[in-house]
Amino acid sequence: MKADPAVQRRLLELAEVDAELARVEHRRRSLPELAEIAAAELSVRAKRDGQVAVQTTLADLDREVKRQEKEIDAVRAREDRDRGLLTGGTVSAKQLTDLEHELATLERRQSTLEDDLLELMERREAVELDGQHAGVELAKAEEALADAARRRDEALADLDTTQARRDAERTKLVPQIPEPLLKMYDRVRAAKGIGAALLRARRCGACRLELDRSAISRIAATPADEVVTCDECGAILVRTAESGL
Repeated sequence: MKADPAVQRRLLELAEVDAELARVEHRRRSLPELAEIAAAELSVRAKRDGQVAVQTTLADLDREVKRQEKEIDAVRAREDRDRGLLTGGTVSAKQLTDLEHELATLERRQSTLEDDLLELMERREAVELDGQHAGVELAKAEEALADAARRRDEALADLDTTQARRDAERTKLVPQIPEPLLKMYDRVRAAKGIGAALLRARRCGACRLELDRSAISRIAATPADEVVTCDECGAILVRTAESGL
């Protein structure tokens, strides 16, 4: 394939643009903030689950406290009724003995229930403290997530700016390159990653390998308007005064 040397040098400009576009795309996929966000999202999810668990435990304890208080109220009401009967003087001696026995039993039951209620309240207080701690930890995790997302967005905005600038440069360069040469360049770039490179000091700018004497002799004997490629990587080699030919 033939192409004017000046046109071939345009390939170097295009390759530089494409290299930066490739770096932008790689950077976009490998931003450290992406890993931070993924970890922060897991942390937030875990903290939220922990907070939900605490809230569920609190709700269960609240129901148990209400049940316990209701039972204590029922015992107290029964005690009041029995004491009323005792002081009323309307019961027989046998009923009096039964009431006194029942009152003793009710007092023991009330004492047990009140001890259980106190234990429930202490447990609830401890769980409530856990809930406050869980809330603080969740807020920290959400703040870390928001910070990582903000830094990611800033980095992406910078990459978008670079990509827009390089896309505009590419749009201007492409029409200056003949279609057959451009197709060849795109084919090599798709296969190898770099479509064209400068031959500098007998070394390929794409694969960085130094060409052997036979390759250098062949390239030196090739007309300047003939497109040559690297035997190792297939990149189009653009010859200049720096090529060492």
